[in-house]
Amino acid sequence: MKTDNPVTARSNRVWYTESACDIDDFAQTIALTAKLSDYPHAKAIEKNVVIYDATSVLESTKTPDGRKAILAEICDIFARGPGVAVFKGAYTDTSIIDKATGVFDAVITDEKQGKVGGGDHFAKPGANDRIWNSLEKHCLADPENFAHYYANPIIALASEAWLGPHYQMTAQVNRVNPGGSAQKAHRDYHLGFQSVAEMERFPAHVHHLSPVLTLQGAVAHCDMSLESGPTLFLPFSQLYPLGYLVPNRQEFQDYFDKHHVQLPLEKGDVVFFNPSLIHAAGTNRSKDIFRMANLLQVSSAFGRAMESVGREKMSATLFPALKAMLADGRIDRASADNAIAATAEGYSFPTNLDRDPPKGGLAPKTQAALFGEALDGGWSSEEFTKQLALQSEKKLT
Repeated sequence: MKTDNPVTARSNRVWYTESACDIDDFAQTIALTAKLSDYPHAKAIEKNVVIYDATSVLESTKTPDGRKAILAEICDIFARGPGVAVFKGAYTDTSIIDKATGVFDAVITDEKQGKVGGGDHFAKPGANDRIWNSLEKHCLADPENFAHYYANPIIALASEAWLGPHYQMTAQVNRVNPGGSAQKAHRDYHLGFQSVAEMERFPAHVHHLSPVLTLQGAVAHCDMSLESGPTLFLPFSQLYPLGYLVPNRQEFQDYFDKHHVQLPLEKGDVVFFNPSLIHAAGTNRSKDIFRMANLLQVSSAFGRAMESVGREKMSATLFPALKAMLADGRIDRASADNAIAATAEGYSFPTNLDRDPPKGGLAPKTQAALFGEALDGGWSSEEFTKQLALQSEKKLT
């Protein structure tokens, strides 16, 4: 929204709003075509997706200069290019994949019997089988297979290209069964897991920051024909600055439905993409393909505070003091909320999504929200301390 008023212009620069999202601006921003000449180590461009032969890529990394060039090229795809790259044959020994699939199948069976796990952030429950924290469950079930699986140099290369060294790996398995419907088109964690109202509270530079805090990837655990519904991508859509705010706008969903691309994958292929690239798992229209992917969510080393803080203990200690101060007017509620923000954990993650699933949204209740609920409800200190402990326990693996 253009304006001659400097105060309004500044506000529009600093705060992105859903109402400012414009489908024509969006379409113009992403109306780009990837050129193979821009990516000399790639073997092809298909539907604006950069395709690499994994063996050839690794051969090019054998010298320091070659490795640096590959890292730069991959980073540029995620930042300024189409936002998505496929590495064909990333696992030359697919028996590693098969053994991991067996581990995941067993976990799915066990969790179904125990009535835990499952669900999805962007699809209806029952459309798939989900393993939260497949990373830890895989490691504990078969450490040797886990070692072979995550020793993969393509996974390390792509992760370092976008995030630099010392990244943190997490993973979740998604098995979309025959008949499983597509997800709603979306961007991913962090901001992509917030409501629109919550996103609008963050200044524009945080919308720009969120994509560089994580990298999304997927390891294909079976051959994925188009009929089986591999991931739908909208190349270059990470370039639209307001893109986190568009999922609830029908015109953007319609644009995605019309313009997305989809490529078949083979077992052992790996795809990586910018988390702000608009995408969605596709509908599995097959009759007998249980389409399994291990979804890699790699996080920057820098997404953490400098000090370890005992926020549960602090919250339990502060609660009776704030309750008394509010009761006799020594503090107002807005000021109390500021004190809570300095004390309690205000973010839902990391958590154990098996035991702490999202409630009425994409993210579980925060410690700060529990604090406010307790004040509003006139809880006793004992009850609040008990609920704090239960909430903290849910987050443990």
